[in-house]
Amino acid sequence: MDKEFILSEIRRTASTNGGKPCGRTRFTAETGIKTTDWYGVHWARWGDALREAGFSANELTSAYDSNEILGKYADLALELRRLPSNGDLRLKCRRDSGFPSHTVFGRLGTKVEFIRQLTDYCRARSGYETVSTLCDQYATRPKESSSDSDSEPVFAIVYLLKSGRFYKVGRSNAVGRREYELAIQLPEKAKMVHAIRTDDPCGIEAYWHKRFDAKRQNGEWFALDAADVKASKRRKFM
Repeated sequence: MDKEFILSEIRRTASTNGGKPCGRTRFTAETGIKTTDWYGVHWARWGDALREAGFSANELTSAYDSNEILGKYADLALELRRLPSNGDLRLKCRRDSGFPSHTVFGRLGTKVEFIRQLTDYCRARSGYETVSTLCDQYATRPKESSSDSDSEPVFAIVYLLKSGRFYKVGRSNAVGRREYELAIQLPEKAKMVHAIRTDDPCGIEAYWHKRFDAKRQNGEWFALDAADVKASKRRKFM
């Protein structure tokens, strides 16, 4: 993969992250650029790539320890007045540059194991009584009622569809059905260009709408160029 393109993506994602460069995991999730695309090819360390992109060493994303991860989650639970879902974590990360990627929380084990650690964290500190109660409610509810990480995630697709000169970014539970539905409504034949499988269709659709906002024509239709389409096609799952 072209070195200058990777550097431009580092700068672009940093600009949408409050001016701070993303860590490797979040950068891959945001751009579809894998570690193997740059590691040992252009740079030996992620920090070297960030420095060449114009960011100093003190701006590099640092690792989170377990207490910091639990604290971030507990604070969000207080804000929402419920235990955050995977979608809540993704949304918070997009809105707050200081909040970890949703993948960071998975380092502490399964949802049940995570809640057990969260309970201990909250009981050892004042101000988190509400979160402790939420943890107790989670632990005592029937297993069949459990959601989020303890249940099988429901996947949908975020698609890129072309009709004439314009592209539509939308979401659906079935690619073929949505293509057919749009085809009978449009004057020109609609063609499915790409589909991204995701367990967060609302969040991922919103991400692409925001990324392509400057090229929006009407509603979910955009005047995209070849580079935009290529960027979308790099993503297979988000």
